[in-house]
Amino acid sequence: METKLTRIAEMAKADPKVRFTSIGHFIDAKALMESHEEMEPGKATGVDGVTKEKYEVNLEANVENLVGRLKQKSYRPQPARRTYIPKDEKSMRPLGIPAYEDKLVQHALKNVLEAIYEQDFMDFSYGFRPKRSMHDALKKLTKIIQNGKISYVVDADIKGFFNHVDHEWLMKFLEMRIADPNILRLVRRMLKAGIQEEGEFEPTEEGTPQGSVVSPILANVYLHYVLDIWFAVTVKKQCRGQAEIVRFADDFVCCFQYKEDAERFYAALLLRLDKFKLNVAEEKTKIIEFGRFAEENRRKREKGKPKTFDFLGFTHFCSKSQKGTFRVKRQTSGKKFKQKVKAMKIWIRFNRHMEQQEFLKTIRAKLTGHYRYYGITDNYEKMDSYYNHTINLMYKWMNRRSQRNSFTWERFREVLKVFRLPKPRI
Repeated sequence: METKLTRIAEMAKADPKVRFTSIGHFIDAKALMESHEEMEPGKATGVDGVTKEKYEVNLEANVENLVGRLKQKSYRPQPARRTYIPKDEKSMRPLGIPAYEDKLVQHALKNVLEAIYEQDFMDFSYGFRPKRSMHDALKKLTKIIQNGKISYVVDADIKGFFNHVDHEWLMKFLEMRIADPNILRLVRRMLKAGIQEEGEFEPTEEGTPQGSVVSPILANVYLHYVLDIWFAVTVKKQCRGQAEIVRFADDFVCCFQYKEDAERFYAALLLRLDKFKLNVAEEKTKIIEFGRFAEENRRKREKGKPKTFDFLGFTHFCSKSQKGTFRVKRQTSGKKFKQKVKAMKIWIRFNRHMEQQEFLKTIRAKLTGHYRYYGITDNYEKMDSYYNHTINLMYKWMNRRSQRNSFTWERFREVLKVFRLPKPRI
């Protein structure tokens, strides 16, 4: 399968205008078996209630049956089961959990689409792409601002992007590279599969369900044509000075040398997104003076320090290095910090009765995961604060496991010495 996908990638790279007429047969038994092997056990189930373990009891027969339906064009994805996860302190993010065999088909389809579109996607696009992490996007943005002539930043946010992707526009974009009716039919059926919540079916007339394995690449295809190509081909050429963009999924930051370029881009962006049935979250979108000359310029006008902006969970602000040269520094954004502390508090509160060793093992894993993402230069103070919040929350809630205090601070510190929790480090 890997060899076949490599061949597709080579063809797509060699001819950016080639349309693939026969690629549906790549979603075969072998591809679905490989997708099954890559599925993680213990994941949430869809409306069918089937787990990986249950499906593999009769794996070969199940896959053979699925392939037969795909070939006969009778395969229809089941509605995704709707569930919710916290988005912020005030709202929840809806997720659509597909049925297990739908996960397999989506995974195999994602591999085929990825082989084609990874040859097309722009270098400044980072979201949900192989070997292109959030940290890579942050490094790219820092390099642009520190080394370029950037003085203005447009911090933009698309309002409810995944819920408002227009199906007809998405299909038109896919048809620019794919002419295989089997693949196009499969994508359309996935988009129209609907959502099931508490036994009630809800049709999906727009959007791509978050939680679907194929949703991220479909979203990237949409924004590739709506935003990326437009910025690279049209916007940059019309700007008087330097203009750059860094995009991670639907979150993007645009950098400009001149204010008039930034303002012209923002006005054009509203019209561009509206054409493709999208809108900017105006309360989250702003033009700010930012960059190596911003602090000096604002000081001359007696306007204080440059404003900050948030991107991928970090607040970016203008500062100086130890040698006195301009640097972009970052720290965990206030919003994200509050969310992370609240999530830790809820977990500790509802799991404090776990066996002590298992409880501390999980806390250790949660801290390590936090450090791996937020452990960047200039962010030690915020990470140390998160660590101390965690220690205080543990002490508070573990002492509420019974009517009398389970721990004194002395006893609690002894436990922490035995089961040493990881300390923050860059």
